[in-house]
Amino acid sequence: MAYQCLIVDDEALARELIATYLEQLDDFQLAGSCPNAIEARKVLETSPVDLLFLDIEMPLLKGTEFLKALAHPPKVIFTTAYRDYAIEGFDLNAVDYLVKPIEFDRFYQAIDKFKSWRSGQQAPLAQASSLSHFYLKYNKKNIRIEQQSVLYVESQGDYVQLHLSDRQIKVKMPLHQLEEKLDQRFLRIHRSFIVNTDKITAFTKQDVEIGTKEIPIGQFYKESVLDQLLR
Repeated sequence: MAYQCLIVDDEALARELIATYLEQLDDFQLAGSCPNAIEARKVLETSPVDLLFLDIEMPLLKGTEFLKALAHPPKVIFTTAYRDYAIEGFDLNAVDYLVKPIEFDRFYQAIDKFKSWRSGQQAPLAQASSLSHFYLKYNKKNIRIEQQSVLYVESQGDYVQLHLSDRQIKVKMPLHQLEEKLDQRFLRIHRSFIVNTDKITAFTKQDVEIGTKEIPIGQFYKESVLDQLLR
């Protein structure tokens, strides 16, 4: 069965290019092609969509705001002429982020990431680490962090704070970059928080508890988080 794809871009040539690329793939089918988010919502309300190719800078409603507004969004690959939105794209748990002009080989890499995610081999945007530890630059040293010692991670602007079992460490790096170092026990529950599921002592539909700390579950992440925690 072919994956159903929806292209949303205000540039006709950009939509045609992605459609042409999809024609080269036997297991992907075009469910629709829309010039704005308003028309895209109509398609999503009437047709099943597995993968959304979404531009960001569009009239009426930006692609990122459109994605945030969807209660049950499909997986998304952002397609944009601007690199400035990459971090926001990562925070929205996108499969990939393609910068125009998009070459077929880069497009195919994004498709491969989506297929790997669907088969359960890969998390969106980054293959989770299988190492028991990783290194971070801290106080002019590369320090070793044991995965099991991390309780949760918090984004603080340009920094991330690691809350460990015995201390706290604050380093300058985006949250998505640190996320790539974490293994499968870690779960993104909010655009600003990643938690170690082995350390969760309780949870509700609104938050998870690690010891006495209550960490909010973001609205965008709620469905996937509760699905994983209730398995």
